[in-house]
Amino acid sequence: MYSVVGCPECSALKIVEDRPETTQCPRCERRTAFEKLRTIYQSDDLDAVREIRGRLLAEQSGHGDAYAEVDSFAELDSRADDAGMSPEEYLEREGIDTDATAAAEERATTATGSTRNASQREIVLGALRDLDRPTRQEVVDRAAASGVPEEYVRTALDKLTRNGVVTETDGQYRLL
Repeated sequence: MYSVVGCPECSALKIVEDRPETTQCPRCERRTAFEKLRTIYQSDDLDAVREIRGRLLAEQSGHGDAYAEVDSFAELDSRADDAGMSPEEYLEREGIDTDATAAAEERATTATGSTRNASQREIVLGALRDLDRPTRQEVVDRAAASGVPEEYVRTALDKLTRNGVVTETDGQYRLL
């Protein structure tokens, strides 16, 4: 479930997934309990929620007519995926060997390369970033491969969820 909520301090509109204990305003950085926020719209469809928030922001700024002429978020997303050049094409046009770049990336992301100077928290966040909607056990396994204790990962996931940095839906985590 996604919700469009308004900040009680600055009236900024934000999309929140599920019902976290607290959420932080991206504009004024005020942290507020979710229950105290004004919920403007809720839906299971992220595109519908994005449309409502976009329309409300356009109307607030006096651009409601211009917004009505813009395609839906779903349509814009599909066109954005096809727009521009791929990262590989860009690198090749700049004269960079993409095979050498891929090999360097592989070396940098091996367990010893990517975690040599990373904190345990950074490793947990990296696992959440790298994995697509991972379960708790998948994050534990990924972090354990880098030497992070299982208990630390479980505690970190609980704290990150409580602080609104990640959400957990049906046992799967997602960075916000």
